[in-house]
Amino acid sequence: MAGILDVVVVGAGSAGLGVSYFLKQQGRDHQVLERGRIGETWRTQRWDSFRLNSPNIRSLLPGDAPDISEPWGASTQHQFVAYLESYVERHRLPVITDVPAEELSREDGLFLVATPRGILRARNVVIASGSLNCPKRPPESAELPITLRQLDSSAYRSAAELERGAVLVVGSGQSGGQIAEDLALAGRSVFLATSRVGRLVRHYRGGDIFNWMTLSGYLDMPRREIILPSGKLPPRGLLGATHTISLQSLSAQGVVLLGRFLGMRNGSLEFGDNLDEHIRFADESSANLRRFIDDYIQRVGLNAPPAENDPAELIAPRLPHPPIRSIELATSGIRSVIWCTGFRGDFRWIKIPDTIDDDGQPIHEDGTGFAPGLYFSGLDFASTRKSGILAGVAEEAARLVDHLARRTAG
Repeated sequence: MAGILDVVVVGAGSAGLGVSYFLKQQGRDHQVLERGRIGETWRTQRWDSFRLNSPNIRSLLPGDAPDISEPWGASTQHQFVAYLESYVERHRLPVITDVPAEELSREDGLFLVATPRGILRARNVVIASGSLNCPKRPPESAELPITLRQLDSSAYRSAAELERGAVLVVGSGQSGGQIAEDLALAGRSVFLATSRVGRLVRHYRGGDIFNWMTLSGYLDMPRREIILPSGKLPPRGLLGATHTISLQSLSAQGVVLLGRFLGMRNGSLEFGDNLDEHIRFADESSANLRRFIDDYIQRVGLNAPPAENDPAELIAPRLPHPPIRSIELATSGIRSVIWCTGFRGDFRWIKIPDTIDDDGQPIHEDGTGFAPGLYFSGLDFASTRKSGILAGVAEEAARLVDHLARRTAG
């Protein structure tokens, strides 16, 4: 691995491939390192019935024409992985698979990327491994008995692979809601420990919600306006890939709704008294988004169909009465717990001072690191609401590569 590259890109998912496309357009000598196969996370961290939340037309990588079949369809992870592979081949991107980046350091103004095959030297590095590839569990997970199978949403595949019995799903964001529905449709008894998460309808006023969010500028909202008073970023709202999923619709399918999971006490699973609040918050967030779209339609004078109610939002919730605050594990029939409680990135391999904060996450400004020549692509909410999702790949990649070019020229 002799010679000095202009750029090393770490990660051959959508973010890394988008950056590679623009680097190639500029004629920059670069390599894309992938720890496994192209789109490894898409291959290994999705369940069998999974489909992309963004429609095909809004999931294209830069340089690809929008004249595709089923533009408003929802691809499976297998279809999307095939798309990523074809993208690499069609655009002749320099991807090296099965070569993980083991350590990143800096010496004499150059970045050193250590791999099992040797060291790559580069003037710039773009880390495109994302911030959503390592599952997080709350500390309360350690309190559960070893007889109870625990797995993360990234390890769930289907109801058939779980032990017989009921399933507790913890977290009601995108993964939690979709997995709870998948289990219910398979005939399993499901308990859902809810959380304070928003909701999105799948279709509204004659169009896909993703299209409306793109056109209206909703996805362009900057990070500073999204971040919570606690300093944390909110979870993505519950969105079904092909239809609206709400806590109400899940309850109508037999899912038992609970408040926030609090842990174990005296052999029982304990839950908070906040289910009504969680339902109300999801309802309000959906209404706020619809009002945002209504305002946009009126402002630009679009001839869109009138607003309509979604059946999944109209259905009355079927709630336990009285509310369930405690479930005795021994008699509940619950045999599995699926943690849908978020992800984080693994950046421990970066050994450059002042690039990672105390929480182990990148220090950056809109994806630009504070070490000159270091960039991060694909971070969730890095600069706007669409950062970290497919709809934001082209814009972010172009911006980072443009910054890199101006820095190099300077």
